Amino acid sequence: MTRTVPFEATRGSHSWWLAALVLMMVGATSLTLGFRGSDHPLPAPRPSPVALKAAVVPRGATSLLQTARSVPQTLRIPAIGVSVTVGTLALNADGTVQVPNGTKHPGWFRLGPTPGEIGSAVILGHVDSYLGPGVFFLLRTLAAGDQVDVELSDGITAQFTVNSVAMYSKQQFPAQRVYGSHGVSALQLVTCGGVFDHQTGSYLSNIVVYTSLTAVLPATVRSVPPSG
Repeated sequence: MTRTVPFEATRGSHSWWLAALVLMMVGATSLTLGFRGSDHPLPAPRPSPVALKAAVVPRGATSLLQTARSVPQTLRIPAIGVSVTVGTLALNADGTVQVPNGTKHPGWFRLGPTPGEIGSAVILGHVDSYLGPGVFFLLRTLAAGDQVDVELSDGITAQFTVNSVAMYSKQQFPAQRVYGSHGVSALQLVTCGGVFDHQTGSYLSNIVVYTSLTAVLPATVRSVPPSG
C-alpha cells in the first residue's frame, strides 16, 4: 500500500490543537484502518475535531495519577499474550489516519496524548489479514480487571486496567468517547470486529477496549522484554 508523508506536528500540548485544526480543514470523511486488496481492512471513522482538543485538567485535580509526555515503546497485555513494540501513527496527506505497516505491531496515534498523560491515548492494531491473526486478534476477549502495560521511552511503565470492552458499528463509532479527553489518564485500544463483509472487503464494526491508568512504575522496575 502506498503511504504518504507523515503529518508533522510539534510535541507537547500544541500538537493536540494542531491536530484539531488539521481535521477541521480536511472535513468529515471517514478513515480506513487496515490493509487493502486481499487483506482484511479495519474500518473506523476518523475522530472529530472536538475529540482532539488539548486535555483540560479539572480544577483541583493536580494530584491525578499521570505521567510526563513520553513516547510509548512497548505494549504488554498478559491476558492475551501480547508483548510487542509499538509504532507511531499520524495523518496521511488526505487527512486519514495512518495505519500500522504490518499486522504484528500496533501503532500509537501521536497527535493525541502519550499513554499516561491526562487525556485519551489511542493505540490501534490489526485483528488479522489473509496471512492469519494480527496483534489484536484476541482483543475482544479482554475483560474488566485485565492489565495493560505500556513502557515509555523514559523508562517509566504506565500500567492500565481494563474498564470495559465494546463493539460499535463503524457508522456509529463514538469518536468523542474514544479520542476525547475526560479529565483523567486513559488508554483506548482499537481494532476491527463483528461481521466481515466479503463484498466490501471490510469488517462492519470496531472493537474498543477502554482502560484507565492505575499505576506508574519507575524505570528500575522492568518486565520481560517484548517479542518481535
